[in-house]
Amino acid sequence: RVRVVVLPIQQTVNMSEDPQRNFRSAYYEKMGFRGVEEKKSLEILLKDNPLDVEKLSTFSQRFPLPSMYRIHIWKILLGILPPHSDSHSLVARYRQEQYMDMREALLAMRFVHKATPNTELYLRMYQLENQQLSRRSELKQPGEEDEHFLAVAKAMGEIADDPVDCYWLIRCFVSQFNHKFGDTIPHLPKSLEHFLSQEDSRLLAHLKASGSLAVLPYTLWFRRCFAGCLPESSLLRVWDKVISGSCKILVFVAVEILLSYKIMLLGMSRPEAVENFLSNIPQENTDAIVTKAIDLWHKHCGTPMHPI
Repeated sequence: RVRVVVLPIQQTVNMSEDPQRNFRSAYYEKMGFRGVEEKKSLEILLKDNPLDVEKLSTFSQRFPLPSMYRIHIWKILLGILPPHSDSHSLVARYRQEQYMDMREALLAMRFVHKATPNTELYLRMYQLENQQLSRRSELKQPGEEDEHFLAVAKAMGEIADDPVDCYWLIRCFVSQFNHKFGDTIPHLPKSLEHFLSQEDSRLLAHLKASGSLAVLPYTLWFRRCFAGCLPESSLLRVWDKVISGSCKILVFVAVEILLSYKIMLLGMSRPEAVENFLSNIPQENTDAIVTKAIDLWHKHCGTPMHPI
């Protein structure tokens, strides 16, 4: 019979120093209680009023988010819900009213109809909010930025069941990502090259020599944050880190994908074959890839240590 002892929050969050976890944490994991202390620590954080967004962000950077709290924490980190918990129900109602107003307006203007797929509806709502909606007679095929939005929307639609939640998560995720990391994204391929050189210089040399380095699926990886590349279970853990403030995690997921398929990639000499394979990687090994990528990220960038 295992007696679970919950330490004060200050202690629980400091317990997980990499590369070694302390005895209690290791013991719980062996007994099948992996993450029990982290979960209790998170529950204590969620009782604060107002919520400390910085501490929630640091927690999300350091530990996996429990699935039962993930959507709620994403809403807080993305600013969909305010830090004051007693305002959540009121703000949620306002968000629903905004959603319905925009939907009805688009229906009235005949930009959408009742059978329009949700992803297209969300795009039109986003364009309406951002004053980017063309005249109906001038609507064109989705541009590059629209395609990025639609990819994220499709992936988020598999994560959030409620369409109101889904729209606000997509809208705020895309807006925050572009605002915070828009200037950084063009430099991520160079970061990938730098960290790959430290992990496997031979693989990097092969990718350069074959001309494959220049045609890696950077748009899929960095502009769409692996939406359409990783299955839901793996994507959730990557987006935890992006939403809580790190786009560098995207680089390490890409590095780990390259390392995981090193043997196959070394056997490919045509850039288009490399690009095609990496754009459609097998789906069964992705959880392990993401776990290794997070370890690699902490190895090179350190673990967030803001006191919780």
